[in-house]
Amino acid sequence: MPFEVVTEDPVFVALGDGTRIAATVWRPLTAARVPVVLEMIPYRRRDGTVARDLEIHPYLAGHGIASIRIDLRGAGDSDGVLADEYTVQEQADAVELIAWAAALAFSNGRVGMTGISWGGFNSLQVAARRPPALGAIITLCASDDRYSDDIHYMGGALLTEQEIWSNFMLALQALPPDPQIVGRAWREMWQRRLAANRSLSEVWLNHQRRDDYWRQGSVIEDYRRITCPVMAVCGWEDSYSNFVGRLLEGLSVPRLGILGPWTHTYPCRGSPGPNIGYLQEALRWWRHWLADEPTGIMDEPMLRAFIGDDPRPQPFYTTHAGHWVAEAVWPSPCIAPQVLHLNGRAGLGTAPATDGDAVGVRSPATAGTDCGRWGGYGGTSPDLPIDQRREDGQGLAFDTPPLGEDMVLLGAPELDLEVIVDQPKVNLTARLCDVHPDGTSALITYGVLNLCHRHGHDRPADCPIGTPLRVKLRLNDIGRRIRAGHRLRLSLATQHWPIVWPQPGLALLTIAPGTGTLTLPVRPASMQDAAVTFEPAETATPAPIRELEPGLSRRTVTDDVGSGLRTITLIADDGAELIEDRGIRASSKAVEVFEIAADDPLSARLVASYERAVASGEADVAVTTRTELTADATHFRLDWRLTVRDAGAVVHEVGDVVLIPRDFC
Repeated sequence: MPFEVVTEDPVFVALGDGTRIAATVWRPLTAARVPVVLEMIPYRRRDGTVARDLEIHPYLAGHGIASIRIDLRGAGDSDGVLADEYTVQEQADAVELIAWAAALAFSNGRVGMTGISWGGFNSLQVAARRPPALGAIITLCASDDRYSDDIHYMGGALLTEQEIWSNFMLALQALPPDPQIVGRAWREMWQRRLAANRSLSEVWLNHQRRDDYWRQGSVIEDYRRITCPVMAVCGWEDSYSNFVGRLLEGLSVPRLGILGPWTHTYPCRGSPGPNIGYLQEALRWWRHWLADEPTGIMDEPMLRAFIGDDPRPQPFYTTHAGHWVAEAVWPSPCIAPQVLHLNGRAGLGTAPATDGDAVGVRSPATAGTDCGRWGGYGGTSPDLPIDQRREDGQGLAFDTPPLGEDMVLLGAPELDLEVIVDQPKVNLTARLCDVHPDGTSALITYGVLNLCHRHGHDRPADCPIGTPLRVKLRLNDIGRRIRAGHRLRLSLATQHWPIVWPQPGLALLTIAPGTGTLTLPVRPASMQDAAVTFEPAETATPAPIRELEPGLSRRTVTDDVGSGLRTITLIADDGAELIEDRGIRASSKAVEVFEIAADDPLSARLVASYERAVASGEADVAVTTRTELTADATHFRLDWRLTVRDAGAVVHEVGDVVLIPRDFC
């Protein structure tokens, strides 16, 4: 790297209300003043995200961009209490910290903000507040819409990921600050956190429709609020990929997008590959906008996207085949919408059927098992979709004839159809699959709509029984090539377990031939595509982490033929490790169990368990959390518990059982 890197840790910043915020600073050893980039997240910079932090932040510093990793208020080694995600207080703190960073002695007064997931969210949210020194942002694997495109709800249907995530956050916020950093105050700080810590699902389940709670922090409400340049990055295997296209379309500032093959990870690390030189792209961005250097980054096309090529369905991948394409603007005028008609048993046709019988399906409550989980994390975690033939048989399937030539899809397929249902509350799932000549069915993309939300997520209403109703459903964005000789299959189902919580009844969904359409975003080849290149992935020296106990990831599905009960168990055991440069021992294990009977959606049960242990200095803390969600026809039942041990002895235990009315979910 061109510059020697100076690391300062801890650095404490006093905010206007007296709260001390903890940070680590990496800066280049140079007499010149340099730009500064901030990342603000709650995931404990000393023992939580240390592996990725040490690969990314020193790399930027070694190339002339100072980089600062900040623990949010109430997280890691910072004072205070973390009350919720993406709060107004969090954004106000960020505005203060940007002003502080701009005034540092080594700063040129121009600041960037970045982050993946939580840090990508708050980068957008803070940009909308327009702090004067904020010159640009890079947001990765995030969302501009907190209600419709996060872990909570999808198409107005409840995502089970919400309870899994709240269980994780319950454990995370029960961990103490590092005594090696904050000294003797660590116990008092810890006790304040423990006293305030409750399950965030209590909050989130009380907002089952789009209201002011979700509008706060959703920059989609008014893109004009963002006036600094934005780079948006994500992977197709990640559940946040839709936000890239929306930002490119909705913003009016200088903007770029990159969509690759990755899951929820930085493009320079993790899997599936191919990885790219993301950090080199970030350097070009920061130098252009924060140092006025001619890096050529804004000569790149607005969108560079990876087109996956003929992947066989697997629970995880190390790499994807495919190629990169370029779009000068987005939405692209080159995309040619192709309309296909749902013609009953005749499948998908280019013209609507004029006769034929209506077709219907009543999906079992177990439908959706083979679709993976909402958020895939790659690596060796077996959480991606597998062969969809079982799922196709539990829905209404409409096939095209074998394709005469290759077809490339880039963007979001859109469904417009007329349905009849026999229940007042119905979730509709639409899956688009690539059917191989041997019958293998690979999931391309999917979408979910709670039909009670057909008129908007802020005004749900029961579905009229026996009366045709018109619904529109936009599936998730995708970049995929479908080979000649393959078929496209659209499959409609009324369940999507365990990704989506089921409605109270098993619904019959009926469609008359010729009353629905599927519009595909078909993309022709472009001369610009060959020009898309990235440098090889680079990072700084990996963190000095020694494995003490190996980890294990596993997904099992068990059917009790007698009772009809299906049990899905996901295990993500990260083992134990020693972070050698700071003498911290850490371990974690998550187990999620989903149960449901095929004929009874009210039998649905989710139990999420998480264990996290951290030993540093005087602290030897182990945290266990358990969150259970069940429901009857009218209420959700949330049962959560937190147990905290210090040196093996229980020092804190709290929990609650809460009944929350179902609001059309």
